[in-house]
Formats: sequence, C-alpha cells, structure tokens
Amino acid sequence: MATFASCSKEYEIPQELVVHDFVWKGLNAYYLYQDQVEDLSDRRFSSDQELNTYLSSFVDYNSLFNNLLVAGDVKSTLVEDYNTISEPELRTSFTNGLEFGIIADPNSTTNVLGYVTHILPNSDAATKNIIRGEYFYAVDGVPLTRTNFESILLNGSDSFTLNMANFDGITITPYAKSVLLEKLDYTYPATFLEKTISVNTDNIGYLMYNNDFSKNYINDLNNSFLNFKNQSVNELILDLRYNIGSDGFVKSIAPIASMITGQFQDEVLVKEEWNSKAQTWFLENQPDSLLMKFPSEISQTATINSLNLTDIYIVLNGENFTGSSAVELLINSLKAHINVHIIGNQTAGNNTGSITLYNSEDYDFDLKNETHTVALQPVVLSFLNNNDETYANGFSPDLDLCANEDVLDLGILGETSDPILNSVLNYISSGTPISNNNCNPNNYEYLFNSITPQRITDNGVFIEQNLPNTN
Repeated sequence: MATFASCSKEYEIPQELVVHDFVWKGLNAYYLYQDQVEDLSDRRFSSDQELNTYLSSFVDYNSLFNNLLVAGDVKSTLVEDYNTISEPELRTSFTNGLEFGIIADPNSTTNVLGYVTHILPNSDAATKNIIRGEYFYAVDGVPLTRTNFESILLNGSDSFTLNMANFDGITITPYAKSVLLEKLDYTYPATFLEKTISVNTDNIGYLMYNNDFSKNYINDLNNSFLNFKNQSVNELILDLRYNIGSDGFVKSIAPIASMITGQFQDEVLVKEEWNSKAQTWFLENQPDSLLMKFPSEISQTATINSLNLTDIYIVLNGENFTGSSAVELLINSLKAHINVHIIGNQTAGNNTGSITLYNSEDYDFDLKNETHTVALQPVVLSFLNNNDETYANGFSPDLDLCANEDVLDLGILGETSDPILNSVLNYISSGTPISNNNCNPNNYEYLFNSITPQRITDNGVFIEQNLPNTN
C-alpha cells in the first residue's frame, strides 16, 4: 500500500538519503493532504533513481519536509530525536501560588495595577492573607509599571512582598496591608475546584479543571465523577477558563466522554478519515480501527464512573483562549449524543489528528532504522462524530461572555458571586442564554494574565494505530 510505481525492494537507498527517503515515503503514504501536494503524488516519480535525484536537490531533510507540507500546516512536525517524545509528566512548577492579571493604571501612562484571579491550593499563597479580587500596586515598595511587572512578578526574586491597594474603579489607593510570598516546588492537584450546587431540582456538578487532558489525570477525574455520581449530579459545568490547553490522545479523551455519559456504551464516539488511499486500505482491511467507541473501563481494574448526563456546559473564557484540540474533539464527539453547551469563546477548529511515524517497514517503533533518530508527526486524519460531523470551522458559543473577567467584580470561584458561574447557572435554570454585552464599560487596558504564558503549544490530538507494511 501507498508506494510509488516501480519501487524495488532490492534497491539500496544511498546512506546520505536515508532520512530524506523516510520523509518522502512517510508523507506520501499517510499525510492527510497528500493528494494536494504535487511532489507527493504516486505518479510523480517513475523509479527509485528519479526519486533520489529529487531528494538530492534539498540541502537537508528539514527543507524537504517543509517543502512537502501544504501552506498553513503548522501542526505537522519533524522530530530530530524520537527519544524526546514522551507522555506529559505531572504538572509541576516553581511558584508562590499567586495567579493574577494586570491592567493599566487609569490615571497613569506608566503604572499598572495587579489583581488576584485565584490562589493555587496548598501553595505558599494559600497560607497567606490574600484572596481572589484583591489588588496590589507594588512589590517590595517598587511601583509596578508596564516595563517592570513581568521581570518582578515572574522572573524576579523567589521571595517578595506584595504591597496592596484599594481600587474603586478610578483611583488606586495604597494601604498598609502587605503579603510576603515565597516560590516553592509545586505539584498541581488533578482538579482545581470540585463541588455540587443545588438549584431547584438540579444537582449541578461544578468542575474547574486547569491541567492537560493526558492520562496522568484520568484516574483522578474518574474519582471526581464518582463523587458527583454519589451526589446524584444531573447537570455538569466543566469550567476551563484557567485551563492550560495542550494536545492529547484520543485514548485519553474517550474515558472522559464516558464519565460524562455512560448510556452509550459500545456506540461510536469518534470516526477517523484518512487520506483517500489510506482510508481505502483501512476500510478494506481494518474497518474497526477507524472507530473509537465509548469505553466502559479505564483499565481491567478500573471501571468508569458515569453520570448518564444529557447536558454539559463547557466554559471556554479568556482573551484569545479558544480551548484546545482535545476539548474540541470531546465537544464534537459528545454532541452527536447529548446537548453540549459552549460558554464563552468561539473555538479554533482543530479537527485533525496526528500520528508518530518511525523509519521502519510499518512505521512503528520496533525494527526502526538505527542509523538516525528522526521521527515524523504529520497530520494524517480528520475527526468526525457518529453523525459524520466535523469541526474545521470550530464551534460558536451558546452563551457569549466578556473576553476578560470584570476586574471590579470577580466574585468567589464556585459561588454565585462569580459572574461567569452565575450566568451559567441562570442559563441552566431558564434554558435561555443571556449574554453580557456590557463588557469593560470603564475601558480598562488589560495587559496580562498569568495563565496565558502557561498555556501549552497545541500540537493537535494524537492517535495510535497499527499501520500496514508499506514496503
């Protein structure tokens, strides 16, 4: 399958072209957009020698790889050393636990004002007298400005003192309170906030999740869903406003879908659509490999705790935050089965999946060519749900929110005083989404949010698939 005409198995690839040859053949076989790239056509070369002449025209294999991608493809990557490919580790950092935003001082062209968005549980800041919604104007007596706040708050001393202030929306008034913070090694808990909220006849599960969707946290999420199940939760709010995004594997997203539902066991959750020649081969030889069904267990010893929900509300809020590939896959996969309500932002439309290819006959890690460590991670498929719907244009929100939280009215996370949560609860109760169109009436200049630099570059969703021998 997926080889060019007149390819001879006996032909020995010149050593200097081994990686070039791997790059071309891997993309020719599996690149999703193979039929849009003339130089990847099966009819482009009539012999190994002709292919080698073409490959030799590139100064290196990176140049070749980039030349073979369609315009705008920023997801497909070449990995110089496959030993660096690994599952994400547990999320850790060196932090004092303060998460914050920065706005410009309305009365100054240089000074800025910090405000607390949230405090990480079990961090140093969690032991201090500081809470969400408070303001600070200086550190160790040095006023914060547009040019120094990042160097002081992010890259400065491991221990510093915040000088606090009152802010009435117009005037910043310093007062005597100060808060000493110290950076420490920190491991993030699996979930930031989990609680059940009773509204009329509804038991609403509220889960604020700020980590990635790797397998590291699946068991912890399953325990959270057990807690919700024991509290008879019948609606779920998944709040991702402080989520760091990142890519993921379909095998990690599927259990989460089953935690939310449970009534669709063995029904199709995700469909894969590869390039035309790979898709044809899979349909003829491995049709089941193109389908991911709702799983009932995480492992042989761990059953999935399911809520059997018919509605989920997903909060994607924050300036320029559009969720992640993993979240979009979850949304699209679920919406063929239940009502998925998106709160906040339009999503990006990352509807493709990637795979890791090694230089072996079946592109698997075993029996790989040991003369180099290059691997390919090209986009190879589009994701569809059980209704054959995809999402290249992303998803529009059912309930619009302001891009930035109101610095004057942050409320308490997990309580109805939090305007975002309160809006979602009203939507659940009334069935009518009422968007907030009165955003930033004071015209504050929002300069920074500490979550933004923590967000991980999204390389898409990865799949694992047994590929045929292509030689």
